[in-house]
Amino acid sequence: MLNATPRLRNTAQLYGIESGIESGIASSLDTGLHTDLSAAVTQESAQRLQLVELLSPYHPSETRFMLEAQTALAFKAMADSAAKDGIALAICSAYRPFDRQLAIWNAKASGKRVVLDINEQPVDISPLSDDALVDLILLWSALPGASRHHWGTDIDVFDAKQIEVKSLRLVEAEYTDGGPCAHLHQWLLQHAKDFGFYFPFQRGKSAVSAEPWHISYFPVSQTLLPQFEVQALAQVIQRSEMLLKEAVLARLPVLVAEYVHRIAQP
Repeated sequence: MLNATPRLRNTAQLYGIESGIESGIASSLDTGLHTDLSAAVTQESAQRLQLVELLSPYHPSETRFMLEAQTALAFKAMADSAAKDGIALAICSAYRPFDRQLAIWNAKASGKRVVLDINEQPVDISPLSDDALVDLILLWSALPGASRHHWGTDIDVFDAKQIEVKSLRLVEAEYTDGGPCAHLHQWLLQHAKDFGFYFPFQRGKSAVSAEPWHISYFPVSQTLLPQFEVQALAQVIQRSEMLLKEAVLARLPVLVAEYVHRIAQP
C-alpha cells in the first residue's frame, strides 16, 4: 500500500467546504490530471495535501472529478491494471463538496428524491417521525459534512464497458451476479488492496448499507477519520439550511459514532 500522513490545519477540507480550496492548475500528472492545491490541509512535513482533477473519458460530455492527489495516482494505476483484464474502471462520483451533499440530503428529507429502505425499496416518508426519517436516509446517504466523499479519498465506480453512466442506479443488483458491474466488483475484491483501496461499507460491518460501488483509499482516509470532530460538524450543520437539522443535532454524537466511525476495515 501507498502511505500518507496528512494532518488538518483546519476543518474545511474534512467537512467538504469548497471555499477552502484554491483552484488553479499548477501541473499535469497525466492526460487530464491536474494539481489543485488545498489551502486547508497540510502534512506533518509542511507539504500540502493536494486535490487533483481527473478527466473522465467515459462521460458524454467533458467531466472532471476531484480526488486527493495520492488517491488519483493509485486509482489511475488500478484503472490501467483493470483495463488489461477488459474492465473500464470508471468514476461516477469522487470529491463532493458540502453544498452538493446538502442538496442530496434535503431532496430526500423533503420527498423530492426517493428514499430507500435496507432492501433498496422506496418508502413513503409522509408518516415518519423526524428521527425515523433521519435513520432511513442515513442507510444510503451521509450527513452533509460527514460524507467520506468530502475527503477526496473515496469514489464510486462502475464498469463503463458494461453500462452507461446515465443508466447507472448504484444499487447492489448492478454489482452482484448477472449485474453489469458484477465482474468489476469481483475484480476489485481480488485486486483493489494491491493499490491501497478497500470497501468501507460492507454488510454487517458498517451502519451504512453495503455499497459495492464505493471504494476508499485507505493510506490517506485512515488518517483523516480520527480527526473528525463532532463539535466542528455541529457548527457547520447549525449554520446550514439543512432539513431535519434539530433532529440530527440532538443525536449528533451517536449518529457520528454509528454512521461515520463504524465502518469495515481492510
